[in-house]
Amino acid sequence: MQNITFIRPAYFIISGFIDIPYMQYYYVFLCFVYIASVLGNTVVMAVIYLDHSLRTPKYVAVFNLALVDLLSSTSQVPKVLDIFLSNHFSIPYIDCLMFFFFCYSLLSLQALNLLALSYDRVVAIMYPLHYQRKITNRFMFSLIAFFWLFAIVAVLTAVGLLTRLSFCNSVVINSYFCDHGQIFRLACNDMFPSYVISYVLPCLILWVPLLLILCSYLCIGNALAKVASGKERAKALKTCTAHISLVIMYFVPFLTTYTIGAQIHPNARIINMSLASVLPPMLNPIIYSLTEVKLPHNQGHSFLRLPPAG
Repeated sequence: MQNITFIRPAYFIISGFIDIPYMQYYYVFLCFVYIASVLGNTVVMAVIYLDHSLRTPKYVAVFNLALVDLLSSTSQVPKVLDIFLSNHFSIPYIDCLMFFFFCYSLLSLQALNLLALSYDRVVAIMYPLHYQRKITNRFMFSLIAFFWLFAIVAVLTAVGLLTRLSFCNSVVINSYFCDHGQIFRLACNDMFPSYVISYVLPCLILWVPLLLILCSYLCIGNALAKVASGKERAKALKTCTAHISLVIMYFVPFLTTYTIGAQIHPNARIINMSLASVLPPMLNPIIYSLTEVKLPHNQGHSFLRLPPAG
C-alpha cells in the first residue's frame, strides 16, 4: 500500500480582529469577565460542597454546571489574553489541536448540562410526588458522566479528522482561538470528512439539546395548563425563568454563528463566539446557580401537588 504523508505545519497563526484599532481593551474586558466567572463559580461549588443539605440530584447538576463554566473560561480566556496582549500570535500545531479540543468539549458540556437541568425541572414539576424515586443522585451522576463521555468522544473525532489534513499554503486562522471551521478550510487535501463533522457536531451538541429542552418546556406548559391553578402555574414558571434565560443566552449566539457559517464576517464571528463563551459562565452563578442555592432543600420539587401524568 502507498504511504500517505500529511503535511503538518510547525505552528498556526491566530489573526484575531481584522483592521479594528484598540482591541486590546476588549481583551482586558474579557479578563475582568473571566475573574468574575472564576469567583462566582468557585463560590457556588464551595457552597454546594460545604452544605450537606444540598447533596441532592439538582445540586449535583448545578455543581457540574459551575465546574464546566469554570473550566471552560479557564481553557479559553488565559490563552486568548496571552495571544493578543503578549503578541504571541503563533501557536504550535499540537497545542492548537489541544486548544480546540478543550474549548469545544467544555462548550458542548455547557449545552448538555442545561439539558440535564431541564430534565430535572420537568420531573420536578410534572411528577413532584415521584421525584425522589425518578431522580436520584446515582441517576444524575450517571447522566452527567454520559454527557462528559459523549462530548469528549465527539470532539476527539473532530480532532482525529483534523490530523488527516495537509496544510500547504496558509496557516493563518481567522479567529481568536483554534476554531474548527477556520482550521479545516485551510487544508489542501480532501477535507470532506471534516466538512461533514462541522455540521454533525453543532447538530449533536447544539440543535439536539435545544430541541429536547424546548420539548421539555412544552410538556411543562401543557401539564400546567391542564391541572394547575393560576397561582401554582405562575410559581412553577418562576422557577423556570432563570433556566430559560440561560438557554436563550447560550444557544442563540452559537446557533446564529453556525447557521450563517462561512458567510459571517470574521470580526462578527469573533465578537459573537467570544461573548457567548465567556458571558454565560460569568452570569450563571448570578442568575441561576446562586438563586437556586438560596432555595430550601425541597423548594421547587413539591410545591405543585399534581397527580401523575396519564
